[in-house]
Amino acid sequence: MGPFRTDGVMRLGFVVYGSLRELSGGFRYDRELVESLRERGHVVQVLTLPWESYGRCLLHNLSRTLRARLSSFDVLIEDHLCHPSLIWTNRDLDTPIVSVVHHLRSDEPRPKWKNGGYRMVERHYVRNLDGAICNSETTRKSVTNLFGSGDSNELPTVVAYPAGDRFEPLPPIRREFSGTLRLVFLGNQIPRKGLHVLLRGLSSVSGNWHLTVIGARTDKKYADRVRRLRDVLGLGEKVSFTGRLPDEAVAGHLTRSHVLAVPSLYEGFGLVYLEGMAFGLPAIATTAGGASEIVSDGENGFLLPPDDPDAIAEVVRTLRDDRTLLRRMSSSARERYDVHPGWDDATEAVERLLDTVVENERISTKP
Repeated sequence: MGPFRTDGVMRLGFVVYGSLRELSGGFRYDRELVESLRERGHVVQVLTLPWESYGRCLLHNLSRTLRARLSSFDVLIEDHLCHPSLIWTNRDLDTPIVSVVHHLRSDEPRPKWKNGGYRMVERHYVRNLDGAICNSETTRKSVTNLFGSGDSNELPTVVAYPAGDRFEPLPPIRREFSGTLRLVFLGNQIPRKGLHVLLRGLSSVSGNWHLTVIGARTDKKYADRVRRLRDVLGLGEKVSFTGRLPDEAVAGHLTRSHVLAVPSLYEGFGLVYLEGMAFGLPAIATTAGGASEIVSDGENGFLLPPDDPDAIAEVVRTLRDDRTLLRRMSSSARERYDVHPGWDDATEAVERLLDTVVENERISTKP
């Protein structure tokens, strides 16, 4: 590691897969953090790695060139998504390493035997970190539990909540609460987002409602499956798919909708719920993960058990029939958005952690 500059400016490396131009919430978080750190005067170099299968990414650790690329920074910041590429590489670096953790891979819903393998890899990765930036208290708890409570040294961590200002300045919203109940799903079409559960729940709801599904066909097999499921359930006229849309078009749909329905099987935080609340949309979310840090059950949305179509059907019927409740929850959703911290708050928290990590490094290297 080179000498830390006395003016407080740091030379930072930021490691991501693919490109910061990716559109998911995690990449947007990374992009905003990079831009905010640069605005505060820090020098940030983005280092991209090829995004391949988990097994092929483990082979990245064999590259000596990669080790050379990741050296010569005051602090190396890594998106935790890249952990398979860095699990052994990090052990050979003399640079302090901080990871941005959106959620642990081993916290996602999958067979226990498979998650056991991922957890073993993630544990080795986390134990070679000098700090962790977490998007929620839920994620921080997962990371510290993985690091191990019995260790003599605690892992320095910070919660830096993402802002939900993707669509600001917001368009004027004059929503009517009568007529068709308009629901919107916003997210990549992958199993973890629970779109198949949502469709099964809606299939038992009669009356006047419509669901618009907005998001990329990231998992093409799954995207084809949910379209077939829509048709098998007889929802062809009540569920429409738009695919990925530009932000302006997404904002138009959110302005015209009543409810954001994303019953994910797991979310480390759930930025999409906050983005919906910017438009006064109460959220249909689940108890799996960090959504409870945004959604207050019965006030600005609903926190349902994951993978529970009947629970989804029940709350949709409630909102379909009680428009006074829908109006009240819409106001509460917007109020929740208005009090949420911004990117400046997140960046200040990150800077404090980076200062701690650099100071710890100085102390440990003193003669």
